[in-house]
Amino acid sequence: MSTMKTTDLAALKQAHGLLHTPSLAIQAANLIGKPIEIGLEMLPEGGRDMIMKATRVSLKKATDVAISTLGDNTKQKASPWWHKAGVAASGAVGGAFGMGALAVELPISTVLMLRSIGDIARAEGEDITNPQAQLECLTVFALGGETEGDDNAETGYYAARYGLARAMAEAVEHLARNAVVDAGSPILIRFITQIAERFSIQVSEKVMVQAIPILGAIGGATINTLFIDHFQNMARGHFIVRRLERQYGAELVQKEFNRLSGFTPTDDTSA
Repeated sequence: MSTMKTTDLAALKQAHGLLHTPSLAIQAANLIGKPIEIGLEMLPEGGRDMIMKATRVSLKKATDVAISTLGDNTKQKASPWWHKAGVAASGAVGGAFGMGALAVELPISTVLMLRSIGDIARAEGEDITNPQAQLECLTVFALGGETEGDDNAETGYYAARYGLARAMAEAVEHLARNAVVDAGSPILIRFITQIAERFSIQVSEKVMVQAIPILGAIGGATINTLFIDHFQNMARGHFIVRRLERQYGAELVQKEFNRLSGFTPTDDTSA
């Protein structure tokens, strides 16, 4: 099929808008009326290393959940508000106790967000008993939204997908051939690490905002609500695109997505 239906083009336009939602840093700065960098000086020594470690642990826990429980393919309706309430509560703990609570709060938030992402994937027709669909839920954490440098499709959504493509293929193959899967296996760790490199940026921005003293527990809950809202948007956009790719093929969908971005590949880039 060479053209897309009007309703599907509208869905792709919606996905494009969701995937170009401003990054968490921009949203948080707008919310508090201050640049996000204000929190940088408030991070303790070794704070970035602590954030990266907590991010890896959280994604490993989320991977365990994806492999062991995300495969429930019942046709239940997505429940975004329940997940938001849980993430907001964990954010209140993080806001009240600061950086020291990150190792406890972030894994809880990440698993709750993954469950919400799984609901969204299922609503867009994904068979989340399939290992690739489960891993696609995890890739949502690598989608950061639009930043000032993301001025076309090639530096945003599709770049993130291409960057994970090889690790994704290896991880899917590993899951397919192993009856008992350990999220600590080298292949899955490699996949998790690539996602963590991008997800840790979002986590750092969240921690920076929560480090501002005037916010406290209420601010922590608000920022965590913003946090899950952001990744729910990324999930909706991503799984709408995947649904359309199943229907029309990846090449046509990317072409239309690029057109919405105002990006036209040259002969060299399309070769």
